[in-house]
Amino acid sequence: MLTEALDWLGFGASGQKPGSHGHSHSGGDHGHTHGVVDATIVTTSRGIWAIKWSFVVLAITALMQLVVVIASGSVALLADTIHNVADATTAIPLWVAFRLVRRRPTKTFTFGYGKVEDLAGILIVLIILASALVAGYEAVDRLLHPQPITLLGWVAVAGLVGFVGNEAVAVLRIRVGRQINSAALIADGYHARVDGLTSLAVVAGALGVWLGFPLADPIIGILITFTIFGIVWQSARSVLTRMLDGVEPGVVNEVIHAGAHVPGIQRLSDVRVRWLGHRMYVQATVHVDAGLTVAQADEIRAGLDRALKDHVPPLADVHIQVCAGSGDTAEAAAQHHHAPEPFRFASPLATGVLEIVDTPDGERLRLTLEPPVDGIGAVVGIERQGGVTETHPLLAVTGVPGRFQSTAAPAEPHEFQAWLQLDQNGRREKLAFKMVEPDDHHH
Repeated sequence: MLTEALDWLGFGASGQKPGSHGHSHSGGDHGHTHGVVDATIVTTSRGIWAIKWSFVVLAITALMQLVVVIASGSVALLADTIHNVADATTAIPLWVAFRLVRRRPTKTFTFGYGKVEDLAGILIVLIILASALVAGYEAVDRLLHPQPITLLGWVAVAGLVGFVGNEAVAVLRIRVGRQINSAALIADGYHARVDGLTSLAVVAGALGVWLGFPLADPIIGILITFTIFGIVWQSARSVLTRMLDGVEPGVVNEVIHAGAHVPGIQRLSDVRVRWLGHRMYVQATVHVDAGLTVAQADEIRAGLDRALKDHVPPLADVHIQVCAGSGDTAEAAAQHHHAPEPFRFASPLATGVLEIVDTPDGERLRLTLEPPVDGIGAVVGIERQGGVTETHPLLAVTGVPGRFQSTAAPAEPHEFQAWLQLDQNGRREKLAFKMVEPDDHHH
């Protein structure tokens, strides 16, 4: 029962984010259906459906509140009604965006109109910001100039109506937005949820006035204003990241992980991922054995395409370039393998080698202890110009005893004075070393 409730609220399986493992690796059927209806149109229709019903619910909610505003003269309820009207109007840019997304690509817009959805998200963020400014103004004005409120019971009921209406819309938008991976629709859903809290503030304000504390309403209104500004920041960051072709950090790792499930792939390189509306596009170079036939390479390409669609549910298109060889050719070495000579050491705590290596995620610092040492920690500090120390903690690699690796690449140039710090059971060693790039790779 709890699982079903969470799923209905948008926090269950239907709300999984791209890059999460919502599948098994048994190699069986993963539930994909490949019908004649384009998946983008199906999900877009779902988004339009959510927008229409959101508009209807909020319009009815605002109309009911407006009747009480006229009868009671409540400024707080008037501000809440304005919020609900603003929330209803956000349906307009989303509806326009989803309608445009359904259009086919043209010679001018060869990728279609998916970016219009992100533009709608920006407009929604601005509407949220405007409502926050209105809420703040009304709260401060009521704090400085308190006004009497009549029909307190009806004002409280209208506030509850506003909360119920906004929460219903929030659940609908967030749930559908997560299903179709629409950042704009999710942002709009959180906006509706915050407006629901604003409606509860009206109830709390009416209760405070009834108890003889008339400043309760504006004080709570100010707190809600800060909450709205928090939602503005959260929504703006999400929408702007997608507009700038940014993706969640785990998505690239998930693409590389998908390649590991396809027999014949030696490694993936040049992995690029971007959002286009609520659909994702992947580009990658696949390195295979040079002795494969064209048919075998095409089969591997098709296998990767299937694996990616399994691991990355919002995937719309994949551009895969097959390259013979693992990438460790002389040309690849000239481009990537310009790391300095490894630092080999033998100390009372451990013996091993520290080097800069290429990984599917890029260059990393890798420490290998020979033999492995239990309970040891390691960190590398690189001394840069200006007295700045670039620090890289080395984390244990799962399944490989004695191996540690950084989570980020050391900055260029790879020529520096540095130190390796080892810690074990209160004992600490700091080993100084220097790395120098080959003569033909100086920056």
